[in-house]
Amino acid sequence: MSTLLHAVGRHAEAHADGAGIGQPPIAGLMTVRATAPSGLLYAISRPLVCLVVQGSKHVTMGGQGFGFSAGDSLLITADVPTVSQITRASIAVPYLSLVLELDPAILTDLSAQMGDAGGDDHAPVRVDPTDREVADAALRLMRLLDRPESIPVLQGQLLREMHYWLLTGRHGTAIRRLGWPDGHAQRIARAVAVLRTEFAGPLRVEQLAAVAGMSPSSFHQYFRRLTSLSPLQFQKQLRLIEARRLMLAEGMTAGSAAFAVGYQSVPQFTREYGRMFGSSPVREIKAVRSKIGAVQGAAEGRAAE
Repeated sequence: MSTLLHAVGRHAEAHADGAGIGQPPIAGLMTVRATAPSGLLYAISRPLVCLVVQGSKHVTMGGQGFGFSAGDSLLITADVPTVSQITRASIAVPYLSLVLELDPAILTDLSAQMGDAGGDDHAPVRVDPTDREVADAALRLMRLLDRPESIPVLQGQLLREMHYWLLTGRHGTAIRRLGWPDGHAQRIARAVAVLRTEFAGPLRVEQLAAVAGMSPSSFHQYFRRLTSLSPLQFQKQLRLIEARRLMLAEGMTAGSAAFAVGYQSVPQFTREYGRMFGSSPVREIKAVRSKIGAVQGAAEGRAAE
């Protein structure tokens, strides 16, 4: 993994944004870099694979916790709520990982050629050692960045190869469900795509069920089975996560953020925010601003010495 570590580290150091995310010009691929352990990071993750090449991270989904470190891969095979935290990282030895969002179109094509693998694997989150073939395909993807003219020509076949090795790995059955054209995973994914773009508006389960091509009762049942949430809970978490981002990253007030994500009542927003994040929005904003002020003060003190 040392050569993949070098490739990911070099790209992340040169291109990471303020959140530590680097976006190579390759569909669905990103690098992650952190120089210190993080706070709790809330998200509704898309289906993806995360190859950790340095440092450690912990992810919780529902009542299950997963710790993983260099040489491990986190695989998420559904749109599920996760709480993650980088647990080992420093300036000298930063946390580094490579993340690839799984492409249902590639999985559909490969699954049609590979046939039915059978099996019954429904766990949406799991951690295992990274397969050698997956790491090798990831390294060759990263090497394309040194020759940008090769990316349009070669990225497709390397992304396809990486998906192929994931399908033939330990949890190929779970991944393969994402590629079944009329399977429940893809039907629910169509409704999730609508929810992700229209979460600030009123929720009509009948409309989402129609997008999925299912009856409302079946839709509700399979939505919860695949995401661990009801459609209403899913929408609520999307709203709260976006409101948190608007306050902490863009400086919005709690009231403005609440209305921006679709809440009609600030007290209701405050109650639900506290239940999810363990702190009121106003208290969290003050804590972040205080931390930023302390960091800036320390930096100014060092500069004056």
